[in-house]
Amino acid sequence: MADAPKAVLGPLVGAVDQGTSSTRFLVFNPQTAELLCHHQVEIAQEFPKEGWVEQDPKAILQSVYECIEKACEKLGQQSIDISNIKAIGVTNQRETTIVWDKFTGEPLYNAVVWLDLRTQSTVENLSKSISVSNNFVKNKTGLPISTYFSAVKLHWLIENVRKVQKAIEDGRAIFGTVDSWLIWCMTGGINGGVHCTDVSNASRTMLFNIHSLQWDEELCDFFGIPMTILPRIRSSSEIYGLVKSGVLEGVPISGCLGDQSAALVGQLCLQDGQAKSTYGTGCFLLCNTGQKCVNSEHGLLTTVAYQLGRQEPVYYALEGSVAIAGAVVSWIKNNLPIIKSSSEIEKLAEVAGTSYGCYFVPAFSGLYAPYWDPSARGIICGLTQFTNKFHIAFAALEAVCFQTREILDAMNSDCGIPLTHLQVDGGMTANRVLMQLQADILCIPVMKPFMPETTALGVAMAAGAAEGVSVWSLDPKDLSSVQMEKFEPQINVEESEGRYATWKKAVLKSMGWVLTQSPDGRDPSIFSSLTLGFYVVSSMVILIGARYM
Repeated sequence: MADAPKAVLGPLVGAVDQGTSSTRFLVFNPQTAELLCHHQVEIAQEFPKEGWVEQDPKAILQSVYECIEKACEKLGQQSIDISNIKAIGVTNQRETTIVWDKFTGEPLYNAVVWLDLRTQSTVENLSKSISVSNNFVKNKTGLPISTYFSAVKLHWLIENVRKVQKAIEDGRAIFGTVDSWLIWCMTGGINGGVHCTDVSNASRTMLFNIHSLQWDEELCDFFGIPMTILPRIRSSSEIYGLVKSGVLEGVPISGCLGDQSAALVGQLCLQDGQAKSTYGTGCFLLCNTGQKCVNSEHGLLTTVAYQLGRQEPVYYALEGSVAIAGAVVSWIKNNLPIIKSSSEIEKLAEVAGTSYGCYFVPAFSGLYAPYWDPSARGIICGLTQFTNKFHIAFAALEAVCFQTREILDAMNSDCGIPLTHLQVDGGMTANRVLMQLQADILCIPVMKPFMPETTALGVAMAAGAAEGVSVWSLDPKDLSSVQMEKFEPQINVEESEGRYATWKKAVLKSMGWVLTQSPDGRDPSIFSSLTLGFYVVSSMVILIGARYM
């Protein structure tokens, strides 16, 4: 029997979406932005010590090759010729740090994941050496010194892993975030692999000057990082190299974006003032600020959003980062015997319809925006004899929404113009109870795209638009609007504000949990930080006052 004829299609674009919990490869039609097929592989995390989070770089790479192969098989089953794939983009979990030997291709240590807390004491020591009146790190990078970013992870590896130290001394070591590792390996590895990153990923290392758009010598000296191990900085949309093996051998890799930047592009938030929130392992709210850096006065990050071509301008964003969103559901599934799969939490929460006064602050990795308190730890409070698993499930989902409310409030204060709706994406948005809760707590509509794969779509757009590929037009007149489902608030503002005020009380109780004695014996609690103490106390006064006025 003759093979079925291959479907006649125009050029296609593939996207590697390498996240914290899974890897996927997706194929899109640039003419319609339609998702044609995808394949997903779960990625294991390792927890060798309390607060440590690692992944195997070789397992990450293998998952990418497996996803590409399986997705291409699925295309074949649809009678679509894989030769139609004209470009590949790579989007990735940001900040996660890998060091490898450029001559053998072997990782010198596991990938240290963005959630990892082992560098807390390093952060405290480095912070003491910076003048409050002249914080050159924040001025140059837009970032606070935190366990979150790559520079302190790389500093730890250099200080504590002999294999890394020796490889640097011998001129064999190179560093990269996950995008750099994947692109280097896929373009040949030890046989001419391209060692590069894009501006969005570079801006998350705390070694990159977001004004000069270059690695910064002063920052590298401060963190003890040799500049020779850093990747070359490129735009987010250009041909970096060709795939050197596998079913897509010869296809150019021409797009690279950190996952949150990719979602911003995929949601078509390409104009100043447009914003989106992605709900994955963590939760990340980004607002496009155009070609200007906006410095936050309310605990947000200033970051590079994207640069869609070598000759194109760099666009910036304000970002609110929440460490634990979908991860709280995974924690419940793995550590409490109340659900067997992540999707079951929606049913439990729906049965409860309320947390019955139970509040869950999932500060497993400290608190990110707007507090930046690494000493915070998770708490469940407001428990009574009536509290059950349904209420705890509801409180866990509500916690994701309260954290988003905190960073939305900070963003509204920084931008001066409150958002009238919030565009959302990410795996957790499949949970309709969560989406309705989010609208209720924000008191504004939540808009969810019917095509949820906006992160992969964003990097596919960047790859397809690259010079030398040019199969995807980013001209606004050629971009069709994203079709959305709308969730309207269903509770009154007074009830929403009351629940939010109680949440703030719970957050206050989670802070300063892990104490490290300072050398001069001073109290290391949050109130030793005047800015943070003022922020927490003033927020509490305003919210509690609003509740009873």
